[in-house]
Amino acid sequence: MFKRTLTQSDIFLIVANLLPVFGVWFWNWNPMTVFIVYCLETIIIGFFNLLKMGIATAYRKTDIWYNGNYQARVSGIFFMLFFLVHYGMFVAIQMGLFFAVSGLADQFNIGFFSFFFKWPQLIGSDAYIMIGAFVLSYGYKTVSEFLLTGQYRRVPLGILMFQPYMRIFVQQVTVILGSMFLAFGAGKIFILVFALVKIVFEVYVNYEGLMNKAIVQLKRQSGK
Repeated sequence: MFKRTLTQSDIFLIVANLLPVFGVWFWNWNPMTVFIVYCLETIIIGFFNLLKMGIATAYRKTDIWYNGNYQARVSGIFFMLFFLVHYGMFVAIQMGLFFAVSGLADQFNIGFFSFFFKWPQLIGSDAYIMIGAFVLSYGYKTVSEFLLTGQYRRVPLGILMFQPYMRIFVQQVTVILGSMFLAFGAGKIFILVFALVKIVFEVYVNYEGLMNKAIVQLKRQSGK
């Protein structure tokens, strides 16, 4: 379940997650801005996951779709469209929860989908540094661990499709709890707790191993 060693991309991700902590605690960054960037990270993760699915689809075109005891070979485009719709709805609901619990929805008149259009108005120049750090860290991870290792040739699209969800679930629970600190003006505490919990779960938990076990279980259930 847990990784025994850290990769170079893990170290980049640790740095990207610690940057907002230093920004809020020592460089007077706005905790609300950091909170919004953490919300945007969910979208960044989804973008890179869709990109990986596109690369894998370009290589092998189709893959096995598992649904209980049923399985069928379908186009990689189907996997991508399913992920885009399902993950998009998941992100929209998640954003609504984040902003409702933190009180930012009422403060800035943010509706269910309006965040996707209003977020540039809510952040400053510091936020783009954090966004850039996350884009670089996930981009490096995609190139070093997905492209250069040839993982795109062998990883099932079913695993790729659900890879972000376990990370996002951890982020969702942590942000909802942490946003309560933000609502009561304890922004520094929120950022510290959130970043540390996020680092532990994202860097040290072997999500790929857990997903592989799930796929093996599905194959056994289908009798293949």
